[in-house]
Amino acid sequence: MEAEAILQYYSLHVNYVENYGKVKKIYSDKGVFALKTISPHAGMDFFRNIQHLYQRGYNRIVPIYPAVDGRYAVLDNGKLYYLMPWLLDKETEERDERHMRLFRELARMHALSVKEIPVNKENREEHYQQTTEQWKKQREFIEEFVHSCEKKWYMSPFELLFCMYFTDILQALKYAEKKLEEWYEKTKDDEKVRTVVTHGKLSIQHFIYDDRGYGHFINLEDSKIVPPHFDLLPFLVTSARTYPTQGDEYVNWLYNYLTYFPLREEEMLLFQSYLAYPGSSIQSVRNYFEKKGGKSELAYVSQLQRQYWLLKNIEYVVTKIEEMEQKKKEAAQDEQPQE
Repeated sequence: MEAEAILQYYSLHVNYVENYGKVKKIYSDKGVFALKTISPHAGMDFFRNIQHLYQRGYNRIVPIYPAVDGRYAVLDNGKLYYLMPWLLDKETEERDERHMRLFRELARMHALSVKEIPVNKENREEHYQQTTEQWKKQREFIEEFVHSCEKKWYMSPFELLFCMYFTDILQALKYAEKKLEEWYEKTKDDEKVRTVVTHGKLSIQHFIYDDRGYGHFINLEDSKIVPPHFDLLPFLVTSARTYPTQGDEYVNWLYNYLTYFPLREEEMLLFQSYLAYPGSSIQSVRNYFEKKGGKSELAYVSQLQRQYWLLKNIEYVVTKIEEMEQKKKEAAQDEQPQE
């Protein structure tokens, strides 16, 4: 058996193996373990980032056990295998509290791994110019498409729905452009940028509890050293992909994170820009225009409606963030000594 051959390097006698995709649950003479695989290419960054977190004093990661010869992974048939304890994750707390703890732990992980690295001014300018040019083309596309729809005597159901949504999509895009411009004006002369070790696949399913009730991150195979919004944005956007809702809980999660690891003003500007950007709504329109996927009219309409729900859910969060950041600025100004 494949697992038995690998586990010889750990001096474990296998009693039974259960398969869970890329994870094997190992029942052995020394307890229950999780045996996972990762590609050697991705494994180099993964183990380096894990080691970096340990060195910085962050230990809320499910530990990786070394083999008898000290290696943290065993290479076999082009795959890297590594061994961890199998945590039962019996925590039964409320959903919101679990998310609050996740964001608190994420903030601690980012705070302990934060590092400023040099950044090339030309590269920043190139990124800004490319992004603004791309967004400008997208704005021109949706403006031209809405004009073509409005000229028709009879619009299709998709075209009619898009015309109803157009103002909100355009407003979100303009807001994203405005925040991106503010970010660039504030950072164009900066020579450094803050990076952290990100989780890479942040999910509530990847935050589990040990038998003492402490939360631990798992599945850090996609971890990278990048700015913190690389963790925050995907999680919040994924959470907001639901029916129309007022996402106060999303805002609470974010500001719980910010309590332990505040974003700088320029980092918040970039975060607000990317969060507000209505890329998925615009892509739905382009898919319809180019008839990608060969879907039915109903399917295209359903897709646009779902993306619009996302846009409105995000709009609520963006508005709340804008209000709170404005209050923080006003409070800071009030605290300044009067001349």
